[in-house]
Amino acid sequence: MYLTLRNVEKVYGEGDNAVKVLKGINTDIEKGQICVLLGPSGSGKSTLLNIIGGIEHMDGGEIIVNGLNLAGSSEKQIAGYRRENLGFVFQFYNLVPDLTAKENIEVCAYLSKSPFNTDELLKMLGLWEHKDKFPNQLSGGQQQRCAIGRALVKNPGLLLCDEPTGALDYSTSKEILELIEDINRRYGNTIIIVTHNDAIKNMAHKVMKMHDGKIVKEYTNEVLVSAKELEW
Repeated sequence: MYLTLRNVEKVYGEGDNAVKVLKGINTDIEKGQICVLLGPSGSGKSTLLNIIGGIEHMDGGEIIVNGLNLAGSSEKQIAGYRRENLGFVFQFYNLVPDLTAKENIEVCAYLSKSPFNTDELLKMLGLWEHKDKFPNQLSGGQQQRCAIGRALVKNPGLLLCDEPTGALDYSTSKEILELIEDINRRYGNTIIIVTHNDAIKNMAHKVMKMHDGKIVKEYTNEVLVSAKELEW
């Protein structure tokens, strides 16, 4: 199993002000799966994603990613895990404004021992003709493609996407989902998508629904709907 979570807990605050945000999360995700994490605001989705990504610490339980137990790892080990194994895609693109599209992607290539070829990636992302443009010269969809390229260039085993279509219109959202689907098919990355959009679950191998800090339902889709055919 590529990713295993056992009794994962997270608490914010102390004493009488303590709030348990994650209340014993248990699940497994296989290598190469697209997993969609659904739930209302405040259900703990993004917190769980951040803990898997080593951005936040868990307060109980363990997470094992490709054999590495995050619960027992040092700060140095977690930094190495993030650098070598993870790609992050957020709702807001967080591109460096003074760098071109190509340079924004190349910045992360230097973090990896086995990065993808930047030029080939730009072509696959549909950004080759825009590679010398700065972020403010790109559309929202092009900026998100660039952000995905920045996350992907490291050749990460695990791609974490937090509301990747949240700031985009319908047609552009579909394009980005098709791109994520193509990345999974082409490179075999394990991908976790946090989203409010219920329709996206139909393109995922595995679906987890969260409520009030718990996974209340999880299942695998026997038949996948292609991103191009999704409607909402």
